[in-house]
Amino acid sequence: MNATRPSGGPRQLALALDHAESFAREDFLEGPSNAAALALLSGWPDWPDRAVTLIGPEGSGKSHLAAIWAAEAGARFVAARALGETDLPAMLATGTLVVEDLTDGGFDERALFHLLNLTREQSAHLLLTARVAPALFSLGIRDLASRLRVLPVVSLASPDDAMLRAVIVKLCADRQMAIDSALLDYIVTRIERSVPAARAAVALLDHEALRLKRPLTRALASEVLKAPAEE
Repeated sequence: MNATRPSGGPRQLALALDHAESFAREDFLEGPSNAAALALLSGWPDWPDRAVTLIGPEGSGKSHLAAIWAAEAGARFVAARALGETDLPAMLATGTLVVEDLTDGGFDERALFHLLNLTREQSAHLLLTARVAPALFSLGIRDLASRLRVLPVVSLASPDDAMLRAVIVKLCADRQMAIDSALLDYIVTRIERSVPAARAAVALLDHEALRLKRPLTRALASEVLKAPAEE
């Protein structure tokens, strides 16, 4: 498998190997990077507004947190890109709804504006997820832009080293892979500090260990995660 990285940076792993991921509350790893977001969602229904926005980089835990809240609140899910083709009153029938992955230019503005109005009219609750604050979007509907600017925003940060180690341990446990502290430290130094990178590294190591019929060791990791210059 090919992998590239900027000079002096961690190796970028690109691998798409399907593996079940649990979004249960007990499988959520708590830490400084997600404490504020977890506290806000756990405080439902005593939110500062009928709608709140959860933002963070890819792999920071937005979908997991949204799933935890949805299970607690009985919320349905709709992709932001599908808002224009969705029966919004029906989706909001339970009184709670998650709109996932708002991106600049990637959703029907009129539909979102209508949904925000419905949320207030029906005293419902709405959770929006996005990588950046929607207030930064270039929007054509000025009233929507104004509405999004005043919505409470809670952020998720990229994991620190301790969180990244915990993520890797969990990913390995999900795959029934044994990992010791030395191997864990080695993996952390070979990947970028993100959950997608950790997930790709563990998937690649699992794949190669099975393919080569070898145990997961530091030696195997050094072969699989070695820098391109060493290949």
